[in-house]
Amino acid sequence: MVTEISVSYRPTKQAMERIVIKSAADAAKLMLCGFDQNTIMMQEEFVVMYLNRANQVLGIYKASKGGITGTVVDIRIILSIALKLLATSMMIAHNHPSGNLQPSMADQELTSKIQQAGKYMDIKLLDHLIVVESGKCFSFAEEGYL
Repeated sequence: MVTEISVSYRPTKQAMERIVIKSAADAAKLMLCGFDQNTIMMQEEFVVMYLNRANQVLGIYKASKGGITGTVVDIRIILSIALKLLATSMMIAHNHPSGNLQPSMADQELTSKIQQAGKYMDIKLLDHLIVVESGKCFSFAEEGYL
């Protein structure tokens, strides 16, 4: 016997009701809600926002929660969700419990890997944000890393 696979997509909002992202600040404000506010200064988390061609938010997915200095991100899961949502782009974000907004070399490498993987599926990585509890953020796109 072979396992049967089924796919469904049932958006809960009409297109006109969806939030539109116009800037990194818009994205950071919305994505910050995806982080556990009780542990944002203690544990690193990774969140993905999926968008359509009009930059309307299709959904936000908490991809992982780790330790004090890092979290494991599975790019295959991130892309499989993008495909299921019919997303054409995505933005990613993670927090730095230390409050330091500067990206590490590991942050830069992960961003590059996700960007490359997305290209194979025609899913554009618009930005990678590093956020801290205060709401401040570092935008890879605005700083020329993307």
